[in-house]
Amino acid sequence: MGGQIRLALVGDTMLGRGVAAALDRLPPDQLVDEVVAAEIRSADLAILNLECCLSTRGSRWPDPAKPFFFRGPPSAIGLLTYLGVNAVTLANNHALDYGIEALTDTLALLDQAGIRHVGAGPDRDAARRPCVLEAKGFRVGLVAFTDHPREYAASERQPGVAYADLAHGIPTWVLEAVATTAADAVVVTPHWGPNMSDRPVERVRRAAAELEAAGATLVAGHSAHVFQPVSGRVLFDLGDFIDDYARDDRLRNDLGLLWVVDLEPTGPRRLRALPLKLDYCHTGLAVGADRVWVEERFTELCSEFGTRVERSNGWLVVGWEGGGPGALRQ
Repeated sequence: MGGQIRLALVGDTMLGRGVAAALDRLPPDQLVDEVVAAEIRSADLAILNLECCLSTRGSRWPDPAKPFFFRGPPSAIGLLTYLGVNAVTLANNHALDYGIEALTDTLALLDQAGIRHVGAGPDRDAARRPCVLEAKGFRVGLVAFTDHPREYAASERQPGVAYADLAHGIPTWVLEAVATTAADAVVVTPHWGPNMSDRPVERVRRAAAELEAAGATLVAGHSAHVFQPVSGRVLFDLGDFIDDYARDDRLRNDLGLLWVVDLEPTGPRRLRALPLKLDYCHTGLAVGADRVWVEERFTELCSEFGTRVERSNGWLVVGWEGGGPGALRQ
């Protein structure tokens, strides 16, 4: 059993469309500022939600109602290695955007790069299987699932994602994975809830409570495309990290956070969140009025859940005492 590690959590990372075009002509350090990348690399482990497939093959999923399809080039692996990513979750609503061939290529590319993956696989058991990461003798179990779309769910013999219908609560297989994964800490990373909502919906709140009760050390969600509050051991939504999306002037999805958690065997001890600015296909630090907006919005959202946020050296800080957000720990 290890003592303490620093865990970097990176939100929705979409490497298709305009980002794919940028990757074709620019080195990775032109898409993510070195100061941001250095913070991720300085963590003992870094986990990212890869919200696309990586391939040159496949055809669009045959759903006439689906508005967006994301496929990044195989060269996008270079961005993940530049960031020092150790593992990605593929349990999301874009892993199968270009079908089984593209998902298969994604898995193979990640394996070749030595990047672990969770939340999708060649069959249901593989998609649901947790992975265990290790740093400094500390083992972190990673459990992933998505609550949409049902059509992407892996079956007994069909590739796909780890799907969980949250309308009926957390499935037994998720609870068993949390309880039985042999690790010093278990991090659950669900892709849940609707897009463009700055507060968790009721089914997500219920699911979060179930995961905490089941013994999850930390829950780090994503899907909304904007960051959401912290409550207990739950980071409801990590928000976006890099994309080519249009800006919503009210929700400011062009502003985000990089999340860094100090983990001990007894649980998380401190969260630091670094304000980010997401320009078109480029991510850097938020400054000036943008930084102030992030600070004020995150503090306001967290206060609604009884979570106190401190400001320290450009970071937003939440401390845990006795398993829940409390006084700041230095």
